[in-house]
Amino acid sequence: MNVMGDKATLFETGRFVQPSGEEPTRDEAAEAAEEARHRLQAEAGDVESMSVLGAMLLRRGDLDGAEPRLRAATAAGDRAAANNLGVLLHQRGYPEEAAGWWRIAAVAGSAAAAHALGRHHRERGDEPAAEYWLRQSAEQGHALGAYALADLLEHRGDTDAGQWMRAAAERGHREAAYRLARALDRRAAVHEDGTGSDNGVDTETGPTEGAEADEAEQWYRQAAARGHRRAALHLGAILEKRGELKEAGRWYLTSAKDGEARAACALGFLLRDAGDTESAAVWWLRAAQDGDGNAANALGALHAERGETQTAERWYRAAMDAGDDNGAYNLGLLCAEQGRTAQAEQWYRRAAYAGHREAANALAVLLLQVGDTSGAEPWFSKAAEAGSVDAAFNLGILYAGRGEDRVALRCYEQAAAAGHTEAALQVGIARLRDGDEAAAERHLRCAAGGGSAEAAYRLAAVLDARRPAVSEHELGESSLNVKTECEEWYERAATQGHRRAQVRVGMLAAARGDVVEAARWYRTAAEAGSRNGAFNLGLLLAREGSEPEAAVWWERAADAGHGRAALRLALVYARRGELAVGQRWADRAVALGPAEVTERAGRLRDALREELSA
Repeated sequence: MNVMGDKATLFETGRFVQPSGEEPTRDEAAEAAEEARHRLQAEAGDVESMSVLGAMLLRRGDLDGAEPRLRAATAAGDRAAANNLGVLLHQRGYPEEAAGWWRIAAVAGSAAAAHALGRHHRERGDEPAAEYWLRQSAEQGHALGAYALADLLEHRGDTDAGQWMRAAAERGHREAAYRLARALDRRAAVHEDGTGSDNGVDTETGPTEGAEADEAEQWYRQAAARGHRRAALHLGAILEKRGELKEAGRWYLTSAKDGEARAACALGFLLRDAGDTESAAVWWLRAAQDGDGNAANALGALHAERGETQTAERWYRAAMDAGDDNGAYNLGLLCAEQGRTAQAEQWYRRAAYAGHREAANALAVLLLQVGDTSGAEPWFSKAAEAGSVDAAFNLGILYAGRGEDRVALRCYEQAAAAGHTEAALQVGIARLRDGDEAAAERHLRCAAGGGSAEAAYRLAAVLDARRPAVSEHELGESSLNVKTECEEWYERAATQGHRRAQVRVGMLAAARGDVVEAARWYRTAAEAGSRNGAFNLGLLLAREGSEPEAAVWWERAADAGHGRAALRLALVYARRGELAVGQRWADRAVALGPAEVTERAGRLRDALREELSA
């Protein structure tokens, strides 16, 4: 999730007047009494009261009432009044006159006036003067001055910026705390990755590791506790990454209630993952209405799952209008599911031209499906170069189909390095073909661990081939009951529905004398269409005295092209005296082979033919 910082809020609003008709609170009553007291003292000539009364009226927005008091106090040498008079004049639209009074107050030692004067000079492009006065303010411990100085120095790339940003944060400036956390976060990401900012790591999300990341989290907490909504969003992202979902949800909620659309979107995903889809939709709707494209996409997906395709399309379009390229990609997916190929291609192209790598891959697949191989290849290449693992794999398939095996292998290796299971399988097969068994095993293990049944079977076969032959008299009871690693991989592949693995597991069970287990696996494979499974099941049944049932499975195997099964059937029918049927199966066995079967079946066929013609 990408999260962005917000601009500083440098001026506090102060106390607001209650709407008319409400009872004044005790604080307001006390303030009114204090104002009356200062008014009396100011009329009696008390300079401090003039200054305080002017500040109170200024805070309340009574500029006409405040100005004469502040001018009077300023004339009497009150530096606070000079600063506030500058604020008043600035609000009236007289910045140069305001700057004159701020200068007077700043020279007299007012940190607030030095800060205001520094801001004034920076707005006019006079950075040396701005730095001078902001530094005066910051060195006196003024939080706003320290922050403004840090911002100026950071803009110039000055290394001292961090020192003053930290000083402002330590003095309670929430935006400084947030920006300090962001700087620490980025630095921690660079240290962790070791490659700088061009490494593809999304440093906007916040969660990183190490001491700097821990310190960043603490500053996020301080800023969030002071009401900084983006800090609350980042803190929520850190906690979510760490698995502390309850606290993450609380910070997302705090940020979302303050109007942060990204937090509302993130909160929606948390609620969805917790199974509360309806509440998730409420927050996604709120975020989408505030222009969050990710939330609009989430709403589109939600409605698409419910079969509400028109509503889904509307939200995908809203995401696209919000600048989220996923909106166009998702529109393409929606159209493709509905068989609207032309529209799907249009939306895929729009997202692909905008740099959406998965859209480029989907566009290439679509073009390939309609036979446009030359049009598909550049999009596969573009998507693969942008980091699409599926595109790299698909590009490998494309090259392999042309017989360009070396180029295909490079594509498979690229995808396998990124964790693509089927690509790792293809690399493993290629390495086996090249005789590099160690590399093959490494890739097959990756693919098998990723859930590939074929890889599990091939890995088991590699390990099986290494096992030394053991004579029957060397097989003790303990060795029969202990499964080797290759057997475990065979079983994993078998449980995933791999028919050859099922047959092999059956054979291993039969070798251990476990006829029931062997029959179970042979039957499973046979029912899934394995001719070897059907043949072996027939052998097992025949040995157990169930030749009629065995013949049923041999017939199924022979019909699928199993020569030995056809030969067995020929023998069965010959023994039964059904010589013509036996001859037909012998003919079939001769045709199916292999050579040994062809030779034996030929002799049997000739014998049956002679018997029939006698």
